[in-house]
Amino acid sequence: MINEIIKKNGITFGVFIGIASSLITATIYAIDLNLFTSWWIGIVSIIIYLILGITLLAKTKKEIKTFFSFKDAFTTYFIAALVGILISTFFNILLFNVIDPSAKETLHEMTIKLTANMMQKFGTPASVINESIDKLKETNPYSAIELLKGSVYSIVFSSIFGLILAAFFKSKSTQE
Repeated sequence: MINEIIKKNGITFGVFIGIASSLITATIYAIDLNLFTSWWIGIVSIIIYLILGITLLAKTKKEIKTFFSFKDAFTTYFIAALVGILISTFFNILLFNVIDPSAKETLHEMTIKLTANMMQKFGTPASVINESIDKLKETNPYSAIELLKGSVYSIVFSSIFGLILAAFFKSKSTQE
């Protein structure tokens, strides 16, 4: 049985994370599609999620007032991450496959160009670049199927991140 505080905070923060992620995506979409391929956007997003995760676990640990186990800390974070990823993925599917499918194609082309340019900068042989470009053209990372696959990877990455945060936020054992 999951503690009600853990469930409530996990769901509440998950909804907040999902809405924040959706707002970030919508803002980038409205300002300039080129921002989707900017490395610094990814760094800023990770920092925002780190702050939200730390806030979530600190708040939950404070509200529980008793022993906050590793399992409780991880469960809290996992619930929030899962809810946030599902909301964000649903929004992305809606935006890129229903509202504006042409943005999906534009972003796909931008990603291919960025990949080719990066490979050229690293001195990758032309044959390898062409092969990579051909593989990229076969799939589209903004299609509904690829976004759902990406959400699975996000859940795995978030779980690893959650394990690390849970280790920091768990209550110290009385035997230590």
